[in-house]
Amino acid sequence: MTTADKMSRKELKAPDEFQKLGAQAVPLLVQHQKTVVAAIIIFVVVAGGVALIQYVNERSEVRAVTDLGAALKPLSRQVSATPSTEPNAMPVFKTDAEKNEAIIKSLTEFRTQKGNSRASATAALPLGHALLREGKHAEALAAFDDYLKGSPADDPLRPTAIEGKGYALEGKKDLDGALAAFDQLAKENTAEFMKGMGLYHRGRVLLLKGQTDEGVKQLQQIEAAAPGSAAARLAVERLGVLASQGVKIPEAVKPAPSQFGFDAGQ
Repeated sequence: MTTADKMSRKELKAPDEFQKLGAQAVPLLVQHQKTVVAAIIIFVVVAGGVALIQYVNERSEVRAVTDLGAALKPLSRQVSATPSTEPNAMPVFKTDAEKNEAIIKSLTEFRTQKGNSRASATAALPLGHALLREGKHAEALAAFDDYLKGSPADDPLRPTAIEGKGYALEGKKDLDGALAAFDQLAKENTAEFMKGMGLYHRGRVLLLKGQTDEGVKQLQQIEAAAPGSAAARLAVERLGVLASQGVKIPEAVKPAPSQFGFDAGQ
């Protein structure tokens, strides 16, 4: 075994930044996803509240949606070492950890109070992400599972919950479970902003499992399966890192029809 092979093996088995720091996965992707998830959650709360008022007669459900809006307020507060001097400015958090803990506290209390309501199930998603950022993988996994149990197949937020579940399992060192979750993401995802991410994560986990050839092959196929996507760019970057570590990167081969329900190039 060459020195380059030893180095690449060590690097491939090392945890991602997300697992080491608790607050990051693939940095650019997570920053983008956190913004998207927060925006969609706020939209769902507003739109869901209107829908429930119109179609649901149970007063407790309507009240739960209203209370969820209040419970989500920590998500909209900024992180800054210096408080704003603007009149009536919203209070800021000093650190990301402080913000995450506030989100966890607020949404955990809300879910305890609201029991099996639809709003409680919705709150499990941002709660799961906050727990994940703090490295609380077992608790995050339970939250994502709660969300997925009650979400329909066409739920636009469902892919983010499946991805979160995969990361939680990865954090628990259950790589086979993580691979299954990311395979599910590849099969189910229809969200444009997460196009190809299931395949990218699948490639990552194969590398972590020591299946270097399979992982490299998977990463090479992402550009054809999800051209121009964030996943494709991340795959190219990771392949470049692997090459710099001495891993032999074969010439890309046109992928066969995808096992995940879409043809390459779609």
